[in-house]
Amino acid sequence: LRGGKMAPRSEEDLCCPVCHDVFKNPVVLTCSHSLCKDCLQSWWRQTQTLQCPVCKTITSNKTPPCNLVLKNLCESFLLERDQRVSENFCVLHSEKLKLFCLDHQEPVCLICRDSEKHTDHRFRPIDEAARQPKKNLQETLEPLKEKLKRLEQVKEKFDQTIDHIYSQAHHSETQIIEQFARIRQFLEEEEEARLVAVSEEHDQKSDRINEEMEALSREIEALSETIRATED
Repeated sequence: LRGGKMAPRSEEDLCCPVCHDVFKNPVVLTCSHSLCKDCLQSWWRQTQTLQCPVCKTITSNKTPPCNLVLKNLCESFLLERDQRVSENFCVLHSEKLKLFCLDHQEPVCLICRDSEKHTDHRFRPIDEAARQPKKNLQETLEPLKEKLKRLEQVKEKFDQTIDHIYSQAHHSETQIIEQFARIRQFLEEEEEARLVAVSEEHDQKSDRINEEMEALSREIEALSETIRATED
């Protein structure tokens, strides 16, 4: 038992007898054999008869029911297999992954090589099989690295330009503030000077007029006194 479920001894126990892969949407025939739904339909189209690919028994049911138990078991197995983290060992046989299946494009162990799933398949030592893909990846990575380097250089120039723009704007703002401060100070001093000049001019003119009015008043008083004396 594994996690409360009955675990198969190997992946072959959950493989379709037609495609030799883990069951996908398995259906069960009246003869009790289970197959992938698509594999069965394809087999029936080829043979033109509703026979079981395993035992050749003829069935009258064109739509066999889903083998729900087997489906759930396969889905659980695939989920557990995907969740296992093993880069160097086969998840089915716990053997060292020494070969690479060129037909399935996957690493396999020596037991997998002799299994029915890999019948008549081509194999290479895993290091040898990885050599050319690694070379291809390196060749693919080189222009990408060069492009990344150029993009980083462009980004660096953009960063420098942004810093320069910020510095230039800050310098311009400082100059504008200082210039307008000097202008305001000049205007305030000019305003004060002009107000003082107007005030002094007003005082001078007022004093001069007052002096003239006083002299005129004295002259009027003297003339009036002369007239009165003459009339008397």
